[in-house]
Amino acid sequence: MLIRKATGEEMLKLWGFKDTVAASHTARFYYRHIISGNAVFWTVDNGGELIGELYVFLNLDDKDFADGKTTAYLCAFRVKQEYRGRGLGSSLLHAALDDLKEKGFRTATIGVGSDKPMNIQLYRRFGFTAKVKDCHYDPCGMDENNQPEFEEEAWWLLSKEL
Repeated sequence: MLIRKATGEEMLKLWGFKDTVAASHTARFYYRHIISGNAVFWTVDNGGELIGELYVFLNLDDKDFADGKTTAYLCAFRVKQEYRGRGLGSSLLHAALDDLKEKGFRTATIGVGSDKPMNIQLYRRFGFTAKVKDCHYDPCGMDENNQPEFEEEAWWLLSKEL
């Protein structure tokens, strides 16, 4: 298993899109930010099969999430079900956090549903203990007008010092 940075094209393929024309508004948003260098796509590569993903946005419109200088936002953190429990997610998260630290970032943020106790426990174990705010808009989830999607159920933005 290899933890590495991946490309926008690999993200599109992982998400089931052949290109940006076929992609959803959210996938296009991620793709644009990856190819511009404003987002880093981290993956767990199992012999060419991408089995994990984590995206790090360096700068977003809502500076509580990512301000481009000191704070970056981690999102879409997933490992395929059949590979969970092997420490791969931990390795993926550590790689992304170490990279941010090397780039001079001092804080990382991550979103979590208040109704997801297992995820909250995981993120707290990694030091995401400070609640920044309740959120109803996902700054990286785009609607058909390319605006952040509204989510009825509030979720938390957590942070940790690097």
